[in-house]
Formats: sequence, structure tokens, C-alpha cells
Amino acid sequence: MRPVYSGKVRDLYDLPDGRLLLVASDRISAYDVVLPTPIPDKGRILTAMSLWWFDQLVDLMPNHVISTDVPAEFAGRAMVCERLAMVPVECVARGYLAGSGLTDYRRDGAICGVELPAGLEDGSRLAEPIFTPATKAEQGSHDQNVSFDEVVVAVGSEVAATLRELTLQVYGRGEEIARDRGIILADTKIEIGTRPDGTLVLADEVLTPDSSRFWPVVGWQPGRGQESFDKQYVRDWLISPEAGWDRTTGEPPPPLPAEIVERTRTRYVEAYERITGITFD
Repeated sequence: MRPVYSGKVRDLYDLPDGRLLLVASDRISAYDVVLPTPIPDKGRILTAMSLWWFDQLVDLMPNHVISTDVPAEFAGRAMVCERLAMVPVECVARGYLAGSGLTDYRRDGAICGVELPAGLEDGSRLAEPIFTPATKAEQGSHDQNVSFDEVVVAVGSEVAATLRELTLQVYGRGEEIARDRGIILADTKIEIGTRPDGTLVLADEVLTPDSSRFWPVVGWQPGRGQESFDKQYVRDWLISPEAGWDRTTGEPPPPLPAEIVERTRTRYVEAYERITGITFD
């Protein structure tokens, strides 16, 4: 194997036969920075959850997974995948108002050029899910929300329309399944690549606590921050007085306390178990 890329969470290796090995580490990032403290089992949870979701979505679009027969040191946290040309767009779907979408809405009354009604609050459910694409930023930089017209310029009108359709279909399927299990899928980001014949393929991870916002149905209330089964818990701690970190200074974030690490792991495990119905070993 030859290492070719190390991202915020995943490491990518070239295999001798031309395929790729995608390994999910226990690293966790927030505010575009990789934190110094890993979350135990996080890579295994993300991999298991992605594999489960790939199976639920296979009728909507193909995925990049070839095999889970991987070297022993990566067991449970890696996938052998086909090589794709990745689309230069972050494909995001939102069914609720949160995160950068909330920031944009408060400033412009719209997200990515999609006008929204006045009077929405933090956590409000949108009348229908919307496609809110973003740029793919370099590590350490922040993805920037862009309009659909900018996606058209980047990939062409036909591919842009298909990306929007597929992203909303993935979100719709995920939202339906998660809600049936007592979890709100507020938003999600997916990665899509192309085969040499132009086929669009779902890649990387899908519908995990790293790439999505998961909220419990019970207790959801617009107008405030929601309880979550994702890394929002870490984000909230980092900007709390207890952390003592000012992310605008450029200083590295502090290590996570053991209590925060354990509670974060518990949230990831609960998201996996509630959605898949499988006990995490």
C-alpha cells in the first residue's frame, strides 16, 4: 500500500491493483481544525454506519464500496473502494435550519440563493428540503456555501441538476428511515464521484454523525439549540467558557476532557444503534 492522502478524519492508500483503501481514523474535527484528542471507536462507527446506509440507498445510486476485506490492522474501519474522479462540489441537503444555513438565513433571508420565508428560527423545519451546495475547501479552510448557478458553472447544467436530485433523494430516504427510529435528520453532506463512463457514484461516508446533524424527535423545539447525536456536542464545548478557546486567534484547540470524549463516543454509538438496530460491539 502507498499512502496518498490524509484528511481530517480519513486516510487514503493506493493498492497495487489500482483500487483504493479508505481508512476512517478516530480523529475528530471541529471548526475546520483537527482536535488533539481522538474519540475511541469513532472510525469503526463511521465505517459501520456508512456501510449500512450504502445498503439502504443502493436503489437510488451506486456506491464506491468494493470490499471490506482489509488488512487486519484496519479491520472494522476501512473499505476497499473503486477509484473515482470526485465532483468538485460538496452536496448538501437541508430539511431544518441550523449551522451555516442559519447564519446565511439571518443575513440574507436565503441559503445558497434559495429564498426562505421570514420568521424562521434556529431548528425550524423547512417547508421542503433544499439543496445547498458548497465549495470543497482545502484542509484548515472552511467550505463556502454557493448558489446552484455556481454549481452549473463548475460541472455543467445536466450534472448540476442530477447532483441536486440525487442529494435530495439521499436526504429524503435518510430522513424517512431516521424519523421512523426517533431521530430527526436535520441536514447532511454527501460526496459524489464519477466513473470513467460518467456514472455518478456515492463515495466517502454517508449519513453519519460526522456528515449529518441528528436530533432526537422527542424534545425538538425551534428557537434554540437542539440535543444532538453528532459532533455538535464537541463544538459546543469548544466555544464554552470551560474550554477557554478563542477560535479567532489561530491558536490550536485544547485537548478534550475525558468526560467530553466519553459523552461524544456515547452519542455516536447511540446514533448508530438507534438507526441501524444493531448493537455496536
